[in-house]
Amino acid sequence: MKQLTNIIRLSFRDYSHEWRMSGCFIFALASVLAPMMILFGLKFGIVNTMVTELVENPANREIRPIGSGRYSEKWIEEYRDRSDIQFIIPKTRALAATIQLNSDSSSRILSTELLATDIGDPLMIGMKQLPVNYYQMILSQSAANKLKVKPGDKIDASLARQFQGKRERIHLDIEVIDVADASVTGRNVAFVSLDLLIATEQFKDGRAVPELGWSGNDDSGVARTFPSFRLFARSIYDVDEIVTELEKQGVRVKANVGEIVTVQSIDQNLSVIFWIIACVGAAGFAFSLGASLWANVDRKGKELSVLRLIGFRSTVIVLFPLLQSCYTALMGWLMAVLVYLGFE
Repeated sequence: MKQLTNIIRLSFRDYSHEWRMSGCFIFALASVLAPMMILFGLKFGIVNTMVTELVENPANREIRPIGSGRYSEKWIEEYRDRSDIQFIIPKTRALAATIQLNSDSSSRILSTELLATDIGDPLMIGMKQLPVNYYQMILSQSAANKLKVKPGDKIDASLARQFQGKRERIHLDIEVIDVADASVTGRNVAFVSLDLLIATEQFKDGRAVPELGWSGNDDSGVARTFPSFRLFARSIYDVDEIVTELEKQGVRVKANVGEIVTVQSIDQNLSVIFWIIACVGAAGFAFSLGASLWANVDRKGKELSVLRLIGFRSTVIVLFPLLQSCYTALMGWLMAVLVYLGFE
């Protein structure tokens, strides 16, 4: 143990005594590490910024069906249970998914698009609560401004239909429980429970909605299907795979695959460039340092022989140049970090 302590002390004293040569080794290592650290930081900074922008905008993870289809509740549930899908909810026909809204604060009657929402909807992040019954909705900023309403206000919602030769209109008193940020959508949209969205379609199609007392034809024995859906992948890296699978099923969809692939390509290309530079630089420095240490050991052969003569074991003497290499590595790394922080 005493020999180990002494060899550590002697190697450091010798390293400090030859400070010019030691300094050259330190600067040489720092000159290799610092550019690699800066390049590494730039690579991750650029890619992370682009990925963050893609991830934070839910529209980049949305997969939108083109045209109309027939999607059963079972089909929706199967996709909802997938680990690569964050959120999916049915949509009804565009003509059926509209409602007329009116408030005491505004004289206008606003025709508003209805979208169903539920827990996990990326568009509803930050909302204090979500609509859970027929009498609640979240308005888009555009719709709220036109109706001059705020959270907590009551508005009148009405639906009209032609049923059995008669023109009918029903009204609902609905509470605005929150207002979505303008970044969510610029359209006039009301986010409602799926039950209200389905009830709206049933009423306009002349079917009964017993829960709300709306009369119509009985369709309790008919299997329900939906013409469309809203789907969000859990990650931008899952979008391409989901799109491919849906298209294999004959579902035509649209997604921001091109932009996502571009970011992935940039990430891969920058990674390749970084590792090529890192490997070449590390190999060059390793050969340089190895040659220098070899020359240093050869130059100090006499001094190392003296250490052996005065009783130091060979295994301990081997630590002499290795410890000096560790000093160079540590101080070179610290200098590279300081340079990197200076550029950050």
